[in-house]
Amino acid sequence: MDAALVNNMFTTLNLSVPAKTDGGTKLTQWEEARSVFPIYLALAKHLQIEIPFPQNQRVLQEKPEEEFSKRIYRWLDSLDLQVHAHQLRQLLQTTTLNASESGLRALIMRYLRKPSKTNADRDKIDFLLVQYFALCAPAKIYHKQIELTDVAQVMKPVLGEVDCSPLSWCEPLEKMIVSLRTLKSLRDILKTNFIEQGRRVKETAGGMFYDPSAMLAFVRFNFLLRRTFIELMHADLIYIRSGLNHLETSGAKTVNCQAFGLSSTEPINKIRQLADEWKQPFQGEYNERSVNQAFEKLLALRADVERTTERVLGKPLESLAVPSAATETPAPSTVAAALHGEKSPAPAKPAATQPTLDFETCMEQVWEQLISAPPSRGRSMTTVRIGSARLLMSSWEVTAFVSEDGPAAEDLRRAVVARALVTAALEDAKEKGVANSLERVLPIARMEVSRLQERVEVAKQAKDTEAAVNLGISTKRLLSALDEAEKL
Repeated sequence: MDAALVNNMFTTLNLSVPAKTDGGTKLTQWEEARSVFPIYLALAKHLQIEIPFPQNQRVLQEKPEEEFSKRIYRWLDSLDLQVHAHQLRQLLQTTTLNASESGLRALIMRYLRKPSKTNADRDKIDFLLVQYFALCAPAKIYHKQIELTDVAQVMKPVLGEVDCSPLSWCEPLEKMIVSLRTLKSLRDILKTNFIEQGRRVKETAGGMFYDPSAMLAFVRFNFLLRRTFIELMHADLIYIRSGLNHLETSGAKTVNCQAFGLSSTEPINKIRQLADEWKQPFQGEYNERSVNQAFEKLLALRADVERTTERVLGKPLESLAVPSAATETPAPSTVAAALHGEKSPAPAKPAATQPTLDFETCMEQVWEQLISAPPSRGRSMTTVRIGSARLLMSSWEVTAFVSEDGPAAEDLRRAVVARALVTAALEDAKEKGVANSLERVLPIARMEVSRLQERVEVAKQAKDTEAAVNLGISTKRLLSALDEAEKL
C-alpha cells in the first residue's frame, strides 16, 4: 500500500469530523472548548500571551452567542500554533490542571480530531497520552510489569476499545522495554540512547503513529522509560544519603564536592538537603542531552560522596551497609509524584509503632503534618505519612485541611482520611501478613464511598463544577485504594 495513503488513513484516527451545521456537533465542540479553556487561559498567562477576553468572559457559558464562540475557537487555534509540547508539559506538571481527568481527555480529543496534524501536534498528543495514563492508572500498577492490556484498560475513555496485538513496526520499543529490566543504575541507562531511539521510531512512523494500537505502545514505552529513570535515580539518591549518614556517624562535617561543581568543604547537611530536593529533569524541553546532563550531575555527586567516605573511613562505601535498590524501591506515591513532575518527598524517618488508627486520629495526623510543614507554593501534590504508608494529596485536598471550611471541604477531608485508613491498613497487612486492620477499615471506607458519590451528584445538580470534579477525583482515588486492598 502507498505510504502516503497509509499516513492519511491513520492521521484521522478514524474519528469522524461531522459537518459544522450539525447542532449536536456544535454542542460537543463547545463542551470540549469549555473543558480545555482553563488550560489555555493558564498557558497564556504562563507564557505572557495576551488574553483577548475580559475577566467576566473567562467562565464560558453553556449556550454562547455564535460570534463569541467563533472568537473562542479562533483564539484556541492561535494558541495551538504558539505553544510547544515542552511548554504544555511544564504547565501541566506544575499546576493542579494536571489532575483534571476530564480536562486532559478533552485536550487529547481536541488534538486527535484535527484532520491535519503537525509534528508539534503529535508531540503534544504523545505527552498528553502518557500524562493521562499516569493520572488515571491505579496505584498498584506503578510497580508491576505493565502490559499493553493494562494500558488499553486505562486509556479506554480516550481511545475506546483497542486491539492490543503488538504491531511489527513497534518492535524496537518492545526490545528497549526488555532492556530496561536489566538496568541497575543511572550509569547503565546513560550508556544507552533510549530517548532518541524512541523519538526516531515516533518520527519515522508518520501517520501510523495515530493507529490506536501504536499509541498504546508509545504510552507504555514512555511511561516505563520514565519510571525506570525515576527508580534508578532514587537508587543513587539512597546511596548518597547512606554515605552521608556514615560520614556523619564518623564525626565528619564536610564533603569534597568538586566533581559536582561545589567546594571541597561542603557541609553534610547542605548536601543532604540537595539530595532530598533533587528534581527530575522532565519539566523543561527535555531530550537525550538535557536528561543526560542532569543525571551526570547526580552521578558526580554520588562519586564525590563515595570518594569522601573512602578517604574518611578508609574503605569503600560499597563495603559498608548500603540499602539496595531492591529493598528501597520508591513507593507508588513517590513514583506517581515524580511522573507528574513533582518533587519526590524526602525520605521519612522510621515511625515508631503506632496504635490502631481510627477516623478522628487519622484526621488529626493528616492535619498536624500539613500544618507543621505547609507545602510550598505552586506544588500540585503533597505527601503525608500515615503509619508506614505515604499518601499523595492533591492541592485541593490540602486546601480543604488548611484553609477552607464548609460542606465541600468536609467531604474532601473525609475522602482523604478514608483513603489514608485503607492505605495504612494495606501496608500493615503486607508487612505483618495479617489483615485485621483491613477487615476493620474496609466497611468504613465503603460507607464513605457511597456517601461521597451522593455528594458528587449533589454538587453536579447545584452546578458547582469545581466541587464535583475535585470530589469526584478524590472519590476515585479512594475507590482505587479499596480495589487494591480487596485483592490482597
